[in-house]
Amino acid sequence: MPTECIPYKETNYFTELILDYLDEKEELKTFYNRFPNLENFRAQIEEKSSFPKENRAILVKALKEQYSGLEVSEATQSNIEALQEEKTFTVVTGHQLNLFTGPLYFLYKIVSTINLTRKLKQKYPENNFVPVYWMATEDHDFEEINFFNLNGKKFQWANAPKNAENDAVGNLSTEGLEEVFKLFSAEIGGGKDADYLKELFKKSYLQHDNLTDATLYLANELFKEEGLVILDAQQKELKKLFIPYAENELLEQISHKTTTQTTEKLNELGYNVQVNPREINLFYLNNGLRERIIERDGEYFVHETEIKFSKKEILKELKEFPERFSPNVMLRPLYQEVILPNLCYIGGGGEIAYWLELKDYFKAENVVFPVLLLRNSALIQSEKLDEKRRKLNISHKELFLKQHELINRKVRQISNIDIDFSEQKEHLVEQFHQMYDLAEKTDKSFLGAVKAQEVKQLKGLDNLEKRLLKAQKRKLEDEVSRIAELQNELFPNKGLQERQTNFSEIYTEYGSELISVLLKELDPLQAEFKILTFGKE
Repeated sequence: MPTECIPYKETNYFTELILDYLDEKEELKTFYNRFPNLENFRAQIEEKSSFPKENRAILVKALKEQYSGLEVSEATQSNIEALQEEKTFTVVTGHQLNLFTGPLYFLYKIVSTINLTRKLKQKYPENNFVPVYWMATEDHDFEEINFFNLNGKKFQWANAPKNAENDAVGNLSTEGLEEVFKLFSAEIGGGKDADYLKELFKKSYLQHDNLTDATLYLANELFKEEGLVILDAQQKELKKLFIPYAENELLEQISHKTTTQTTEKLNELGYNVQVNPREINLFYLNNGLRERIIERDGEYFVHETEIKFSKKEILKELKEFPERFSPNVMLRPLYQEVILPNLCYIGGGGEIAYWLELKDYFKAENVVFPVLLLRNSALIQSEKLDEKRRKLNISHKELFLKQHELINRKVRQISNIDIDFSEQKEHLVEQFHQMYDLAEKTDKSFLGAVKAQEVKQLKGLDNLEKRLLKAQKRKLEDEVSRIAELQNELFPNKGLQERQTNFSEIYTEYGSELISVLLKELDPLQAEFKILTFGKE
């Protein structure tokens, strides 16, 4: 398969913070533990070897319960069992419970995770490495997850289930998804791969009662042969392991104190902070409610409710019902590292950005900080589209330009007249230099008039250049239209394909080859944007 790589900094889609992290800039090194290269994992393995054996037993028991109603592959079963052994470690990615996986990068995250465990096994054969997908079952932003895009159309869960705005999304009933299924089925039509997708949607969402079970089934079906282990951490036995840290959060507000200092340092370095910590980064989760906990004058309140606790009462509640205490985005990473023998977290740019705020918090809680790895990014195109690109003489790098910049560049290149007035502008500036010399020798008050005339004439040349470019665009309307059409196909809604398009759009074309190609081509340690060209068999 033809592939091409583009440095992230040349795509114009990644922040300075992420680009500087990838470049291992000196000023960022205090914000992370170890940079993600294979050699650095030796020390990470040694440091994480202190992970408690009893935590492993609790984790394995919880996983077996979660998988009890599923068809578990031999590879996944083997990985779950291996987690009991001291020489087994995890690599984790996390993702929201987006309807039918949401955008394409859901696949890229999981593929990056699976592929890193394979690389680690080759490098450190004496250890075992298990890929884990952490389901964000406790999130409660329904609007972010209730749709997916297919063939330029938005398929939305229109009839929101009860408590959709307040409850953790994993608890939401899958009622009302029959209508989405009908629309989806009509859109993708027939054929072997389309029929597989329809059956997958049906079995995931119409044969499971809640979004957690539906997503677990879906992700397991897509990746079970690769040994992926899927975790729902919203379990009492797992939450018990987090009690001491939740207690520290309630009483000492350690996360706020440590991360506030870190965010100030990042701001001073000129980086935009991804997440600002609250004083208490815990939610209260019970009976269809997930609301943040606030402390005032020694008492604890659940925001926008009548629920309140004294200090003694809330600590009692935590010990008896730890599952009712839900970490927010700032505490979830710590919870993850407390319950998993984890070496590395794989996420997108936004996720890596907020993890970089947390190292001092981990240190204060005496928990090992994982390696942070940016997930793979890719653009998938057909041979037909690639042929169009070549005919238009557009490089892959140029595809990432803003559309007006791309069109202007190409019109200048293919035009049979020179639309670049740089030479004329240089000549004009030279002439005015002579005028300045003359003004210096005669009357210095004449300088202002000369300067004003220079600005006016340069501006006039700029306007002429723009008018000529506009005229040429009209003359070359067919080429302009084809350039825009090509870029719009590859960058839907003028954004990255991976953040817009659902995997089903590509699966209907290439079937299971999609995942096998991603597993073959995406190298998690190759910090570049990959372009994959699929050809029909």
